[in-house]
Amino acid sequence: MTEVRLRLGTRQSPLAVVQAEEARSLLCAAHGWPESAVELVKVRASGDKIQDRPLADIGGKALWTRELDIWLAEGKIDAAVHSMKDVETLRPASLAIAAILPREDVRDVLIGAKSIRAIPTGAKIGTSAPRRAAQMLHHRPDCEIISFRGNVATRLAKLASGEADVTLLAAAGLNRTDRQDTGTALEADHWLPAPAQGAIGIECNAADADTCALIAAIDHGPSRLSVMAERALLEGLGGTCHSPIGALSVLDGDQLTLRAAIFSADGALRVEGSISANASDLVGFRQWGSSLLDGAPDRIAKLFSA
Repeated sequence: MTEVRLRLGTRQSPLAVVQAEEARSLLCAAHGWPESAVELVKVRASGDKIQDRPLADIGGKALWTRELDIWLAEGKIDAAVHSMKDVETLRPASLAIAAILPREDVRDVLIGAKSIRAIPTGAKIGTSAPRRAAQMLHHRPDCEIISFRGNVATRLAKLASGEADVTLLAAAGLNRTDRQDTGTALEADHWLPAPAQGAIGIECNAADADTCALIAAIDHGPSRLSVMAERALLEGLGGTCHSPIGALSVLDGDQLTLRAAIFSADGALRVEGSISANASDLVGFRQWGSSLLDGAPDRIAKLFSA
């Protein structure tokens, strides 16, 4: 029997398991291990248990990471696999993001209409993401936002049953679950995705140098630069799960251009800007994020903790 070299913790939702399997495949290929050398240890996260309320109302992004953090601290797993858009901006100093995998499609996908313009007047838009809700209302203030949570299959089933007319999902999640032909991708030039959308991260105990080194072997440098810049922006904004924030970074050599927009909850107000800087200048991206709030209308500023 093959010795287990690493225990990877993951949420037990179908998409999370697919992401963990991707991480396992890359680790085994990098180290010449058989697949059985990496064990997937599944946990039911708090965010998966509670489906009837918006995430922002029940504890925010920590609901996706809490159980895995505890298992890391207790030594039940060696590392945890996360969707980086669901990871809190400020993480415990005891943990290290040892690898960011090659980033998938960053875009959102519109399901139920061919375009935002084609959405019927007064349509019900199913989403529990403040960013998606505010951005949709910015473009289509005639629409109604209704709470819509669950994994990819659950939300598609809710849409099919008529609970909403339209919904939005991440292209990365659809691609990873073999639903590439579902809906219409919204180009990021006009519809900003969530910071770090499409990126998978692997986190381990910072003091565990051996595990960090094993995982760092599959770190994708360009994806790390983009994700960390977007997370620095979030830190500068002091954003929470209640904060409607869209962001997109484009890397060109060692230069990164980061564009971001922040909205009022009803989408009526929008503040947008962009910055180009050395991709490793996280302090600069953090400070620029904070500057977006300077002079922002009160209805936007109050949604941020900074």
